[in-house]
Amino acid sequence: MQPYLSRFIYAGLGLALCTQAQAASVTGTINASLTLIASCQVNGSGGSTGLNFGALNFGTQEALFTQAPGQVLGGGGNAMSILCSSGTVPVIKVGAGAHDSQSAGGTRALADGSGNFVPYDFYTDAGHSQVLAINGTITLPTSTGVAQTVNLYGLAKGKANLPAGTYTDTVNVELSF
Repeated sequence: MQPYLSRFIYAGLGLALCTQAQAASVTGTINASLTLIASCQVNGSGGSTGLNFGALNFGTQEALFTQAPGQVLGGGGNAMSILCSSGTVPVIKVGAGAHDSQSAGGTRALADGSGNFVPYDFYTDAGHSQVLAINGTITLPTSTGVAQTVNLYGLAKGKANLPAGTYTDTVNVELSF
């Protein structure tokens, strides 16, 4: 009986040593990375095309009006809002409209689709003394990662013989940073 007991002990000891020999470990690393590119949001929305920079609404006027002021408003009825990556310098370029130079009295024009035009211009001040030319730019301060308000104003000018109707224009805008 002793030979059997010895064999069991040796077999158990061999199994224990074999188990320890199979247990091993290795170490290593995981390399994590993230690349951030500069970006901006206009009125809370991001993207590269088709962004809504706001609306310039001169309201409802009588056909014999002389002047109608307005302001470009973004979402929620507030002024345009630009949020860009920290360290960037946002530049807004207000480009051409669909009816530029179609009516004396302004560089831009609203059209009724029947050949009638209401002249208007953009201004960078509420007093309408600083005209923003076609393709004119507004350079904002270097971004700190906080949204910046952009005040852009408009002034439409009435003229004789304007029929009642809805007059519109679409202006191209570009934001570089």
